[in-house]
Amino acid sequence: MIIKNYEIKKFLNKNQIFLIHGENEGLKEDIILEITSKYSKESITKYTEKDIQDNLDDFYNTILSQSFFEINKIILVNDVTDKLKNEIEIISDKNIKDVSIVLISKTLEKKSKLRNFFEKDKNLISIPVYKDDHRTLLNIANNFFKQKKIVISPESLNLIIERSSEDRKNLKNELYKIENFIGNKKKIDINDLTKLTNLSENHSINKIVDLSLAKNTKLTLRALNENIFSTEDVIIIIRSYLIKSKRLLKLTTELEKNKNIDQVISAFKPPVFWKDKEIVKKQMAIWTKDKVKILIKNINNIELLLKKNTNSSINILRNFIIEQSSISNN
Repeated sequence: MIIKNYEIKKFLNKNQIFLIHGENEGLKEDIILEITSKYSKESITKYTEKDIQDNLDDFYNTILSQSFFEINKIILVNDVTDKLKNEIEIISDKNIKDVSIVLISKTLEKKSKLRNFFEKDKNLISIPVYKDDHRTLLNIANNFFKQKKIVISPESLNLIIERSSEDRKNLKNELYKIENFIGNKKKIDINDLTKLTNLSENHSINKIVDLSLAKNTKLTLRALNENIFSTEDVIIIIRSYLIKSKRLLKLTTELEKNKNIDQVISAFKPPVFWKDKEIVKKQMAIWTKDKVKILIKNINNIELLLKKNTNSSINILRNFIIEQSSISNN
């Protein structure tokens, strides 16, 4: 059966087999933490799919073995694909009562045999974890600062989320970093935020994306040359490009209804950060709604290409950014 991530509490009182799948790594971590919170470290066993394939007997023994000291135990399996479907089917048929199993997977397509098996079986639990929207991340950040009794402006909140590339895991890292940075202070402002390392790095990323969208090839090249990115950075960068392009799509759509750029930007939610308004104006003057739609499709294709070609991902991304900054929209 399929459940929402916020329904997980209903299923924690008895042992279950869970499948957590999707691209939201931060939400995955939150769900796994909630599921495993009642277990001791000694009762948690971790595998990867490859571990199980290499030694299936060990996996079965871990599940079937009983201990006088462990009332319940939990098994976490990472990097799961359809290859484990048969093994999981065998285990679920045995109706084992003192073991919970959590299968953790990347995005599984609708045609996935494992995903379909979980979704159709009422005794199994499938939890898809999709990308968080801006409002969800805003609530996470807002609740964090309320709990810590730290005063922060809506503008600063939106800046933190933007600089986190609208990613839950990045956002939480930034929130804890902010907490450590401000110490006993009970108020944080824009100047405080810009002093933090990752926010400055992400500012460089945002600057590159903004310059590329504004068709400023010369400054885009300069910004690219001033930064050294690793293969781990490319997905963050391309998703930052996607986020800003989606914002640009909304802005250009509104601009078709209201021809006044300043009014469209002022009324936009979430608000455009004041330092970004001029470059956003330039982007809106260059791009049309239809052109942005094509761009978003191209970005999604590039992300797939980056994931398939890790070794050359930096060059692929760099060429894409430069190409977008130089291609005429006429």
